Formats: sequence, structure tokens, C-alpha cells
Amino acid sequence: MKAFRGIMAGTLILEVIVVALALPVIAKLHGGVTSAVGWVAFGFIAVFIAMCAFVRRPWAIAAVVGLHVLLIATWLLLPAMGVIGVIFGLVWAYLLWLRRDLLKRMAEGRLPAQQQQQNDGPATSSR
Repeated sequence: MKAFRGIMAGTLILEVIVVALALPVIAKLHGGVTSAVGWVAFGFIAVFIAMCAFVRRPWAIAAVVGLHVLLIATWLLLPAMGVIGVIFGLVWAYLLWLRRDLLKRMAEGRLPAQQQQQNDGPATSSR
């Protein structure tokens, strides 16, 4: 599951980049980045960066889902942020489906690494 945590952290960093790219839109349409919408965007950027440190915690997935619900709710302040929330919400739904499938395959022993171990048998040393 280390690799999946890396994918989660990488996706959060991609979200940071995309939300940061929305800052020029905020500056142009909502009175600058020091407006309420700008502070909301900076808040999401900071929280997404902070969440990268907590992806191994059991509550991290629930927190990320909650953040995306809030990001989608910003549609009222800035529709571009809401669209970002919807797009990344779909990405996270797909990632969580992949995680569920991976856990199921691990439990059934159907991963290629697990099958390789079964075919090789116990390790023996020859002298």
C-alpha cells in the first residue's frame, strides 16, 4: 500500500498546482487574490499540501473526501473552483475504486507477486 499512498500524495500535489493555476482567474474576476475567494484558494492549497504528510493515517481518505465536498461547494464563490472540485472528485473516486480492487485481490492472493511466491515454493539454500 506504500505505492498507493504515493499516488494519493501525488494527486494532492497535482490539485495544489491546479488550484494555484486558478489564482489568476480569481485575481481577474474577484478583486484580487486578497479577496475572500483568494483566501479560500490559499487555504485549500495549504490543506492539500498538509494532507500529503498524513496520507498514511487511517482517517486521511475520509479527510480528502471531505475536502473535495468543500471544494465542490466553492462553486457558489467561484465556479472554476467548483469545476476543479468535480474533476478531482472523479479522479479520487477512481483512485478509491482502484484501492478497493487492490485490497480485494490482495485478500484473494491474485496479485502477480503473490502468485510468483506460490509457484516458487519455499526458499531453499544450496551448498
